[in-house]
Amino acid sequence: MLSIFVVSDGSGKTAERMLRAALAQFKDASPRVLQRRDVRTQDQIREVVEEAAGQKSLVVHTLVSNGLRQLMLSEARARDVEALDMLGPLLDRLTVQLGLTPQEKPGLIEQLVEARSREIEAVEFAFHHDDGRHMEDLGRAEIVLVGVSRSKKTPTMLYLAYRGWFAANVPLIPEMDPPPALLAVPAQRVFSLALAPSRLAELRRVRARNDAIPVEPYASLSQVKKELFHAQELCRKHHWQCLDVTGKSVEEVAREIIALVPGRNPLDG
Repeated sequence: MLSIFVVSDGSGKTAERMLRAALAQFKDASPRVLQRRDVRTQDQIREVVEEAAGQKSLVVHTLVSNGLRQLMLSEARARDVEALDMLGPLLDRLTVQLGLTPQEKPGLIEQLVEARSREIEAVEFAFHHDDGRHMEDLGRAEIVLVGVSRSKKTPTMLYLAYRGWFAANVPLIPEMDPPPALLAVPAQRVFSLALAPSRLAELRRVRARNDAIPVEPYASLSQVKKELFHAQELCRKHHWQCLDVTGKSVEEVAREIIALVPGRNPLDG
């Protein structure tokens, strides 16, 4: 029986997918497929070749290090093992055509796939947790934005989500206590967004016209000041971080928030 050694300096998923696609063309083929992952040293290369020697075998590999690829070639020839470099020729051609040098960092493909998968999940989470919805699992959020109406909560939340952060937003309503689920979120993950009263009143007047809702009291300066004061008091009471977003773009606001998030995880800002 043929033993196929799938050698990679990462998870080996890329090499295995390529091999499976090729094997699908051979009806009734049933070779042994042996994964050898995280192969990143010369000794590991020699161990794989030694294991493959002396039996009917084929070594296929997706090693990004040019030095390890060359060692695999020389060791395989010395031990009469057939080895197939699935990545090297493509890297060589791209180097010539692009005029660039490969990074030679193992696992980059898997990292990119993982990051993209997280972004998709984060965006879905944000859409389900906009404007205080689905509070039952608000604790999953890495960032929770709070604030009065028209304080840039939703666009900032979505900007963060598209960059892989699990974000939600909850409106602060005058004369109403925050929902228990919000109070259960650690204070360092809650950010209150505030604008200058005159600017907020202006934004509300625009919304009132567009949505055909009464301007008073929603967009009155006195109402805006009252709501902002209420939000500020909640920040003090619950130790939330408060950001003045007046005149700032969504990108600027998001960067400020990310800089304050404990751990600075998903995409490192």
